[in-house]
Amino acid sequence: VQDIIPQPLLDQYLSMTDPARAQTVDTEIAKHCAYSLPGVALTLGRQNWHCLKDTYETLASDVQWKVRRTLAFSIHELAVILGDQLTAADLVPIFNGFLKDLDEVRIGVLKHLYDFLKLLHADKRREYLYQLQEFVVTDNSRNWRFRYELAEQLILILELYNPNDVYDYLRHIALTLCSDKVSEVRWISFKLVVAILQKFYANSANALGLNFINELVVRFRHCSKWVGRQAFAFICQVGMFSLCFYVHIKC
Repeated sequence: VQDIIPQPLLDQYLSMTDPARAQTVDTEIAKHCAYSLPGVALTLGRQNWHCLKDTYETLASDVQWKVRRTLAFSIHELAVILGDQLTAADLVPIFNGFLKDLDEVRIGVLKHLYDFLKLLHADKRREYLYQLQEFVVTDNSRNWRFRYELAEQLILILELYNPNDVYDYLRHIALTLCSDKVSEVRWISFKLVVAILQKFYANSANALGLNFINELVVRFRHCSKWVGRQAFAFICQVGMFSLCFYVHIKC
């Protein structure tokens, strides 16, 4: 029971998400409902989330990927509305499902990955370190914008993890993206590498920074292919300050 929205109006909205109705009345109706759901949730407030929970789960499992995609693009906004406890209980399972969905749905999660992860508790957030690697693999290898978006998000996500986690998990993704076949992906990945070095520098993790630079030298500076040596030159160009700092420490 709620007294924010006239109950007949809310009942009408909830009834429009019925899959049977979508098949007989309007195939796009579920997508429109999914688009409007964060606004309805904001109006009702988190204390009335129980009125929408079942409807949200129904839409999140809709057979039309466009419906799930719409929810994936707005799940971070809904998390802000609901708060950390309801997000952990009701949104995280759906978020995990979106991570394994089609690329058309996963991109919605990926574009706002930082916005969602920062709302989680540190222990829950750390669980996703193991899954970030999965974003490198896409249904269509020519979908380079997916990998570009991943690199952009990782630059933001660095602040959410400690230097050891960055070195153990995110470093491998960065090195993989630096060798991507598409130059646009490589270029944003060079910025990611520099951001990682700056992360180590800001947290006085000099040993990790030196190990990472040594790995860059072996992997790119001494690469037998010119594109690898060019990558090292670009990394030096982007991150001159960080590289100079670690060279000074090493000397």
